[in-house]
Amino acid sequence: MNQFNNALTLFFSLLVEALPFLILGVLFSSALLLFVDERRLVAAMPRNPFLAALAGSLIGCFFPVCECGNVPVARRLIVQGAPSAMAIGFLLAAPTVNPIVFWATWTAFRDQPEIVFLRIGLTLLITTTIGWVFSAQKDIRPLLQTVVARAVPGRSASGKRGDRLATPTDENALLHSGTFILGQSGQPLRLDTMSLEMSQAAAIAATDRPFLQRLRLMLDNVVQELRELGGVLIIGTAIAATVQTAFPREVILSLGQSPVTSVVAMMVLACVVSICSTVDAFFALSFASSFTSGALLAFLVFGPMFDLKNIALLASVFRPRPIIYLFSLAALLTFFFTLLINLYFS
Repeated sequence: MNQFNNALTLFFSLLVEALPFLILGVLFSSALLLFVDERRLVAAMPRNPFLAALAGSLIGCFFPVCECGNVPVARRLIVQGAPSAMAIGFLLAAPTVNPIVFWATWTAFRDQPEIVFLRIGLTLLITTTIGWVFSAQKDIRPLLQTVVARAVPGRSASGKRGDRLATPTDENALLHSGTFILGQSGQPLRLDTMSLEMSQAAAIAATDRPFLQRLRLMLDNVVQELRELGGVLIIGTAIAATVQTAFPREVILSLGQSPVTSVVAMMVLACVVSICSTVDAFFALSFASSFTSGALLAFLVFGPMFDLKNIALLASVFRPRPIIYLFSLAALLTFFFTLLINLYFS
């Protein structure tokens, strides 16, 4: 019974901590939908895959959201046809490469400024590399969930721009917002059932509407996305709280006696505890006296990219296989670079 109470307390703690940032991300997503011409942002991205991945990683500076809030923003960019390198770079880097997280990390590790800059540097290096790798997938739609894929413009086998992935109708699919805008009648116009020309015309019409009307449409979109992503967040948070209670922290601490096992232990801890990137530096600070710098960086770099509740949110956008690839690449690169720091710079 005591274990259940601890799990319940952790569940509500994680949920209360994460929900405001999910709301912030949804607000940014809706603002992009109705107040910003996302096509211009996507069109301004470099054509070079490496530079596109780097630019996507740096966009987080303008979207200060943690790993709970970056998913709806990334989904909006993907729907508008963002290159896969840019979308992946933003998705993985935004929770760390933003001014709020930089300030929080500096506050926690002001006596170890190298931790602050290495966190940002390693994150940019890893996310840009992963985005560059995923740029080999020219058409991102096969990696996406069905409803999201139907809303993404792409090239068909004939090479014509604007054709959509042929998929079965799924009226009960999870994601509706992020793939629609409201029409004059107040009813949603689903982009996955519209031609590219119709969806672009509708988006232009939305951005040309009076401010108060666009504000109302934005709020409608916020409510719709919160209904969808909020349910996924609750499920992921419940899993995180359950696993964290089942595996006491002492078990993980006992592994942190060598350069190798300490990195692995902190990566596992980061994934399990699922702390938002805006406050995880203060949690990591409590291990500073007993863990190496590389292990602390492993926690600070890997956690914002992948934790249990964030994986649940990613599953609302991507199919299982690309999530496994993303997780594996992020884990291997984080382990490699932080192990080098342990072996040669600690």
